[in-house]
This record gives sequence, structure tokens and C-alpha cells, in this order.
Amino acid sequence: MDKQATIKEIAKQLNVSISTVSRALHDHPSIGLRTKTRVKEVAKELNYQPNLAAIQFKMGKTFTLGVIIPELTENFFSKAISGIEDMALENNYTVLFGQSHDDEEREKQILSTFKNNRIDGLLVSLSKSTRNIDHFLELKKYNLPVVFFDRVPKEKEDVYAVSCDLFNSSIKIVDYLWARGHRDIALLKGPQTLTATNERMRGFMEGLSRKRMKTDPSLFSSSDLTPQSSWQAMKDILSQKNRPTAVIAFNDYVALDAMQYVKRFTNLKINEDICFVSYSNLPMRVYLDTPPLVSIEQFPYEQGRKATEMVIDLIAGKTPEQKQIVLDGELIEFENLEPGK
Repeated sequence: MDKQATIKEIAKQLNVSISTVSRALHDHPSIGLRTKTRVKEVAKELNYQPNLAAIQFKMGKTFTLGVIIPELTENFFSKAISGIEDMALENNYTVLFGQSHDDEEREKQILSTFKNNRIDGLLVSLSKSTRNIDHFLELKKYNLPVVFFDRVPKEKEDVYAVSCDLFNSSIKIVDYLWARGHRDIALLKGPQTLTATNERMRGFMEGLSRKRMKTDPSLFSSSDLTPQSSWQAMKDILSQKNRPTAVIAFNDYVALDAMQYVKRFTNLKINEDICFVSYSNLPMRVYLDTPPLVSIEQFPYEQGRKATEMVIDLIAGKTPEQKQIVLDGELIEFENLEPGK
């Protein structure tokens, strides 16, 4: 393998100082055009490549972002990653990814690894088991900026975050169901540790309150987002005296698991005797015979881009215009779906 050319070799060939070559390569105004042109020509002839490690060391930056997500296999997070990578690439940043698999301890391990690898900034979507964010807040001591997206902390006023407005999105869902005659509506919630669970619940309660409907706590149940837990939650809901005609599920995955339970263990017909609505707007909905009728589009790609833009601004010492960015959710009906959308 040929030895890579250095600034020293360029300087020797041109009989100039190393500092002159360095300034010429960086278009320093103190170097004349003729010298700059000659230095760059020789650099090209010698196939010179800048020593990125040295440059990064001098600048005190690695131009690397760390990203911690719950599951890469989830469509939502794969779209978010596309937004993160696109924005990072546009700003000459490399991205390192880690999956918490919804485990707080694994989340902490990944964080430690990233910190040891001297990332410049961190993007995080919290695991469902994360009870507090102390391990992220400690990064302030290292001047390492953190931006949360989608699954954001409850202490939102103290952090930078990008998320979807699940409160008003849930009100839209209640309005949708009400307009179609549904009065007995069940809520299949997610883990209580997630802020998103509480936001969905608040919006649901507000939506019912605006319709002057009484809530039926017996129609509330929770899933830890596993298929088994969603099956049990659906079983609990259907065992109540007041059977619902509609179920609002935490997300499309939970809705699909709950629908599978109905198909396998009851005589109820999906979207006739009981219908489902949810969140995330998975592309696979278009290929199902009986999909959730409505799903909230939470714009994961846009969340990823905006969160990355925010963390890059923080790295540069800029104060973002907004500390928290909240995107409006869009209610997408099944009949308006198109393949690939």
C-alpha cells in the first residue's frame, strides 16, 4: 500500500514552510492566489488527504452524533433515522446508533460507550422502562448537548425535545369516533412510564368531556407493548359488562395485536361489531383487509431532522429558536391511504 502523502512532503517539494502549505490548503487570506494554486496542484498530484483525526483533535470535535432508540425494526424509528442521517450528512456529521430494546440499563450502557467515543451530541428516544433521565442530565457536566425526540421526558421544560402533539391528536380521534356514532369507547394504553401514554389519556378524557360523555374506567386497560400484554388487555376490555364499539390503541402494533385477539377468540367482526383506531400510521395498513380505520401520522422523518438540526445548533453554541418543538399530528383515514405512503 502506498504511504499517504503529508503536508511536510508538499512543503519540501515546493520549498516552503509547513505552515504556508497548511494555510494554503485552508484558503487563508494571508496566502497569495499563486501559492494557493500551486500547493493544491501538488497536493492533488501526491494524492494528499487531510488527517481528519488531527483536524478533529485541533477543533475539539469528532463530528459524530450518537443516537439511542428503542427498536430499529420499528417502522417509526427507521423513518426517524432516515431524517437524522439526512440532516447529519448535510452538516458533515457521522452518526452512531444504539438500540436500548426498551431496557433502561442497556440505554445507560450505550450512553457510556458513546461518551467514551467522544460524540459531539446525543439524540434519544427513551426506553419504556426509563424511570428518570438523570443519566442524560449528567451530560451537562461534559458540555454534551442532548435532544430528545418522540419518547420525550415528562420534565420537558428542562430539556430540548421534538415530539408530536398527542393530546390534540387524541381529541381528533374522539371527534372522529363520535361523528360515526360511537359512544362506548375503550382506551388501550401503553406503559405508564411513557409521557406519550399520559398525553393520549389526557386528550381522550378531554375529547369525551367536550362531548359531555361520561368516562367508563372499566374500558381502560394497559399494554407493555408486547403481543401477549396487548392480548390480555383486549381480553380485559371485552370481559366488561359494557362492551365497546371502538378501541383506541396506543399504536398500530398494539392495535394489530388486539385485533388478532378479537379474530381468534371472539365472534366479533372487525370494523362492524368493533373497530380500532390508533397512532403511528404504519405503511402496512394499506395491505390489510381489516386495518385500523384511522391512525395518527406522527411524522417521524421530520422529528428526526428537526431534532438533529437542534443538536447541531447546540454543538455550535447557538440557542435554538424553540426549546421544544411539537408537531401537529394528522389523522389519516384508511380509505385515503395509498401504497407506499
